[in-house]
Amino acid sequence: MSKKYSLNTATAVVIANMIGTGVFGSLGFQLLDLHDYASIIILWVLGGTIALCGAFAYSELGAALPRSGGEYNFLTEIFHPSVGFLSGWVSAIIGFSAPIALAASLLGGYFGNVIAGYDARWIGAAVIVGITIIQSMDYRIGGGFQSFATMIKIVLILVFVVCGFMFAPHQAVSFVPSHGTVTTIFSGGFAAALVYVNFAYSGWNASSYIAGEIRMPWKNIPLSIISGTAIVTLLYVLLNFIFLYVAPGNEMAGVKEVAFIPAKYIFGESGGRVISLIISMLLISTISSMIIAGPRVLQRMGEDFSIFQVISHKNKHGIPAMAIWFQSIVALVILFTSSFNTILGYTTFVLTLFSTLTVIGVFVLRLKKPNLLRPYKTFGYPFTTIFFVAANLWFMYFWASRNLEPSLIGLGIVAVGLLVYFAADYLSKHKNKSNSVHQPKAFKE
Repeated sequence: MSKKYSLNTATAVVIANMIGTGVFGSLGFQLLDLHDYASIIILWVLGGTIALCGAFAYSELGAALPRSGGEYNFLTEIFHPSVGFLSGWVSAIIGFSAPIALAASLLGGYFGNVIAGYDARWIGAAVIVGITIIQSMDYRIGGGFQSFATMIKIVLILVFVVCGFMFAPHQAVSFVPSHGTVTTIFSGGFAAALVYVNFAYSGWNASSYIAGEIRMPWKNIPLSIISGTAIVTLLYVLLNFIFLYVAPGNEMAGVKEVAFIPAKYIFGESGGRVISLIISMLLISTISSMIIAGPRVLQRMGEDFSIFQVISHKNKHGIPAMAIWFQSIVALVILFTSSFNTILGYTTFVLTLFSTLTVIGVFVLRLKKPNLLRPYKTFGYPFTTIFFVAANLWFMYFWASRNLEPSLIGLGIVAVGLLVYFAADYLSKHKNKSNSVHQPKAFKE
């Protein structure tokens, strides 16, 4: 069997990266400002549309530049190695490790509602270590586990939706757009809610991080990114429809664990435990997908900069085991120091910045290399690309205007990364030069 991930695994990585806790925790806060249900459904459709527009662009880049690393690979090839390094500096060390720690902590917390008496952090740590061992083995075992865990995730969500339609009492509400819907869409509350919906959709670009390890990448990268994003958009819209359909809005408004309320109406008083178990199981595939995707950036950086070479080491099955363990150790440190919320606040702005630069790269690459083989071309180009860039520029402005200090600290992290890049570039070149000087000369008669 080829030492590559299949299309099913690549798609599972995309779906699992996207479906975390965002969809189960944001509706309660949306209901504080939004009372028109049609506008809430439109909100989730719009978030999915923005993600799909980004997916179209990443699909073109992934098919044309099929090497693992995500933005690190794309920005290095399109702009300059320093730009790629900065994206890798942010995403590989913090951008994946912090969400892994957050998901593990939440998993432990939800699981604790089912079986009390356990420390949530240690439960989360055990899951991180267990999945790290699985994903450090080989493609067949790791890919099979990811596909199975993601399938369970989809089935559980569909069961929740079907049970909501069939067994729960329905609220007398309307989802038909009205004049109030238009007013709500242009309100500040809708804009603020869209920011958090955007968080819930993050991860749609996940398979681009393992591009070099996917079978037939020119075909399967676009298929995995686009189909995965479309599936998640449908699931998100269905879930929020069911939440609003079976539970009173005033009971859900302001509730962080909003899924508990509709679960109570669907499954009765045991609903809390049911939803806790469901979310715990959902987060297993989320953690697994990030443990697959993130280390490929570290691996690429190790291949390109000799001083990081130890990180790029692969085991006998071609898996970057060193990078996987390095990232998981960082995630465990963040988990037990409880600093991940702060780090996520610092990196939100810059992670969005790099994904926006990557989509702009579609324009740049077409100008620089018009004859480059492009097995897939961005659907709706240039309109879908412009729409994504404009939406993200607005998002960054909205976020920075309300979170100026964390955004500036995030840019400071980038500035430090630039210094690290120049140091790494200098040392790598010096090491390569030193090695070439000490190479034995060919024997001459």
